[in-house]
Amino acid sequence: MERHLTHHDIGRGDYVLYWMQASQRAERNAALDAAIREANQLHKPVLVCFCLDPRGEGRQIRHLRFMLEGLTETQHLLEEQGITFMLRSGPPHEVVPVLAEDACLVVTDRGYLRGQREDRSRLAERLDIPFIEVEGDVIVPVEVASHKEEWSAATFRRRITPHLDHFPMQSPTPAVTVRGAPTEYETLPLDRPEDLIRSLNPLEDAGPAAFAGGLSEARRLLEWFMTGKLSRYATGRNDPNADVLSCMSPYLHFGQISPLEVALRVRGHRGNGENAAAYLEELIVRRELSMNFVHYDPDYATPACLPDWAKKTLAEHARDPREYVYTLRELEEALTHDPYWNAAQTEMRMTGKMHGYMRMYWGKKVIEWSQTPEEAYNTLLTLNNRYELDGRDPNSYAGIAWCFGKHDRAWKERPVFGKVRYMNAKGLRRKFDAGRYAARFGDTYKKG
Repeated sequence: MERHLTHHDIGRGDYVLYWMQASQRAERNAALDAAIREANQLHKPVLVCFCLDPRGEGRQIRHLRFMLEGLTETQHLLEEQGITFMLRSGPPHEVVPVLAEDACLVVTDRGYLRGQREDRSRLAERLDIPFIEVEGDVIVPVEVASHKEEWSAATFRRRITPHLDHFPMQSPTPAVTVRGAPTEYETLPLDRPEDLIRSLNPLEDAGPAAFAGGLSEARRLLEWFMTGKLSRYATGRNDPNADVLSCMSPYLHFGQISPLEVALRVRGHRGNGENAAAYLEELIVRRELSMNFVHYDPDYATPACLPDWAKKTLAEHARDPREYVYTLRELEEALTHDPYWNAAQTEMRMTGKMHGYMRMYWGKKVIEWSQTPEEAYNTLLTLNNRYELDGRDPNSYAGIAWCFGKHDRAWKERPVFGKVRYMNAKGLRRKFDAGRYAARFGDTYKKG
């Protein structure tokens, strides 16, 4: 889905500029495809620019290293297609207008978070050539799926499902007719990623993650999921010992693989109807509900986003006594009395990803062990964004808000939580061998 952010005439530039941000890939990228089509019509080459923004996520070493691994592969794939890739340091509103001076028009992908929207608005004010936004990291465009913020997955599912009857297809990336010159433009070298990381003055280092970035690695994991895990997904997805997850979330977060590619691959796999349906529910309904959330709710990163009933019940129980209260440092270093929670925190620190079911338990317990709901919310955002490779993702913001009652209903009232859904260790043990999970991660961090 394309949207014109400016309505100027096409410039007399030397190239079509694609400012890449959300869709960091060279294949099955709707924004890149649009840029190529525009360039072919104008008989111009395509120049792709990525901005290493010193703000926000770019200052988390773990995330930056994963992103640069993906961009290195993207650069090679683009150059094989005859497309020049340029890496520049600086915020987009400073870098892109300079390159746009020699461009016919600018194409970009779509992001849903506040900062991404602000980047596009600031650029639209500065550009005097066409500026086109192309949505390509969802299956159904956000405004098509729903014109308002949805109350729950159930209400959103009813709205988005009719659009899935006409499941979208994506054609192969069109070939360029005018090839670009890779050495013509000044670019930061991707062959020295650690130098680039240091140049951004990173604030902190969460340590290396267990995942390598890039499209080829994402496809390798997807193939592993399709051949060895999908057949057990419906029954095993809530068991962290079952190892049936696709591990696509970091790659989807950085736009290193298209959700449409994943969906078509899963949907086309025969003999896995129940399992495919369960996975597509997560990939499409749950994931795109989170896009709906951050798009329509400006308070998505604060407790102000919660439904009124949740805010009311949490406020009524804010002064309830807590059996345990932990500091941020104690939580970060997995120093609680709960071996299952400690294992989940350690898994996140070690790998950059926590099992989804444990992520819910992890969030609920921080509510129980914090002085106030507001403190718990800030703690969860801090830890999630520091260690999860998909931190600062719509899914992350929706998942944290869910722990406090977002997209959920009221339950039986109890201390601290009020009517917000509660989770405990007994529930874990009923669902899977929690002791086995704790043994796998529980002492690893302390030993290492």
